[in-house]
Amino acid sequence: MARKKISKTKTSAAKFHDLRAHDPHHAQFSDQGWFSKTALVISHWAGKPATFLIATAVVIVWALSGPLFGYSDTWQLVINTSTTIITFLMVFLIQNTQNRDTAAMQVKLAELIVRLHGADNKLATAEDMSDEDLEQLHRSYKKQAEHVLASLNERRAKKPDTTT
Repeated sequence: MARKKISKTKTSAAKFHDLRAHDPHHAQFSDQGWFSKTALVISHWAGKPATFLIATAVVIVWALSGPLFGYSDTWQLVINTSTTIITFLMVFLIQNTQNRDTAAMQVKLAELIVRLHGADNKLATAEDMSDEDLEQLHRSYKKQAEHVLASLNERRAKKPDTTT
């Protein structure tokens, strides 16, 4: 039986598939659940101009129907209740989407930090640090940035002006 020659380099998709296949917590990497799928779709459509126009049209129709209903308490309650429910549900859907986007961004940044020669690898997991540690790290990098800026300004001041 002849064996096929297998390429030693794998695509990102193949690496991800391997990661999924060998991960003991495969459920975390499995296809998204119904809530995540729903949150993604609704968040995607909620940000579209067409959705804004539809919502605006609903409010205009509601406002124009005021005289028909005599601007009654029930008429006002319809819009108040509707907007409250929609806002309440959207908070959770958008938060879910933001959490996923933030986690994906953290993973991507961690990959860059780990792969970058000379980078401080502890930064790859900075999001897991305590607030105090993050503040200390921020102060440290702020001092480094100020030092670099001072050095640059010093070099610029020593450089002769060639624009005259």
